[in-house]
Amino acid sequence: MGAHRTAPEVTARVAEVFRPEYARVVASVLRIVRDIDAAEEVVQEAFAQALDHWPAHGTPDRPGAWLLTTARRRALDRLRRARRADAHAESLAYETGLGATGGPDVADPETIPDDRLRLIFTCCHPALPADSRVALTLRLVGGLSTLEIARAFLVPEPTIAQRLVRAKRAIRERGLVYEVPEGDELAARLPAVLSVVYLIFNEGYAAHTGAALVRDDLCAEAIRLGGMLAELMPDEAEALGLLALMELQASRAAARADADGNLVLLADQDRARWDRARIARGHAWLARAGSIEHGGPYQLQAAIAACHARAASWEATEWPRIVALYATLAEVAPSPVVDLNRAAAIGMAEGPAAGLAALDRIDVAPLRAYHLLPAARAEFLRRLGRRAEAAAEYRAALGLVDNTRERAFLAARLAECDIAD
Repeated sequence: MGAHRTAPEVTARVAEVFRPEYARVVASVLRIVRDIDAAEEVVQEAFAQALDHWPAHGTPDRPGAWLLTTARRRALDRLRRARRADAHAESLAYETGLGATGGPDVADPETIPDDRLRLIFTCCHPALPADSRVALTLRLVGGLSTLEIARAFLVPEPTIAQRLVRAKRAIRERGLVYEVPEGDELAARLPAVLSVVYLIFNEGYAAHTGAALVRDDLCAEAIRLGGMLAELMPDEAEALGLLALMELQASRAAARADADGNLVLLADQDRARWDRARIARGHAWLARAGSIEHGGPYQLQAAIAACHARAASWEATEWPRIVALYATLAEVAPSPVVDLNRAAAIGMAEGPAAGLAALDRIDVAPLRAYHLLPAARAEFLRRLGRRAEAAAEYRAALGLVDNTRERAFLAARLAECDIAD
């Protein structure tokens, strides 16, 4: 045990340990009790026990291991009290060494397998609604409270609570298996897992609603989850590519807004404010992911972000390379948003007229509610001097955007066009 600490110091230490250890402890307990609500209750009890035990006996040298052992013991006690121990005797012997001569001791966390990957794949099961996957992942893997998730996504707490209840009920009623799929099934399920993490990141990097342009808390949580995936799946190129992409994009977060919180376009950002440590990590993860010749969508997007990160200035950006990467991305993962981004890159590589022509070739039906389509058209029209047409597009974009900072930016651009007229 470590040195004795005061109650406030212990409370702070437990809070410090809570977030990084929560997923591993929940995952381990879930393997025993086979019920998410019961697993959460047991883990909460273990953390509460730490608050009682550590002030009197000192903070353990390995607090995560202490919590893991304590939670598993409480889970086993719960099974015994419920008189279900006999029904689970064989599995418990395998899990904890009970009744298995020479087996691992529950008091030795080093012998307990890391089940976080099982937990992640369960939370991100494609049978669950997308919003429920996000909420459940943040709750069980991220360790966020229902209130924290609600605040992060700017929705009422009961809404998040309902999503969590629905997700848990679906897992229970559909009998979804708590496991990591193998072979072709792993390849089929992995995109759902990665998409949940990237959804969390995108909501932080470009918040859809509210007054903040960037939500650093959500970006940090997504990168933490991405790092966990990279740790648990070190040979999955797309998991590494996603982490690279998030690090590279997050490197620009501080420069995306001015001192008043207003939007600053990439072209106008102060590159001295970009986080060079994040850029270095992003490049390293992208290199570990391997060649992008046959890369997946996250590797390709990371390669695009790397082009921006390498450029000393907006003018020095490798726009033809970015256009080519978007063309490959459109083949690997076709979507109207990819087409929109490619058109924007064409406008930078070949001029606004070429960009506008590329936009005109996009099937706009799926993008009718997406404010960046009229915003992109408005930018090209403005650069071409077609101010009245640009103003109409800015008005259309304003009618589709909810984020306060983006609305202010578009309104300023619209005012410039109206003044010019």
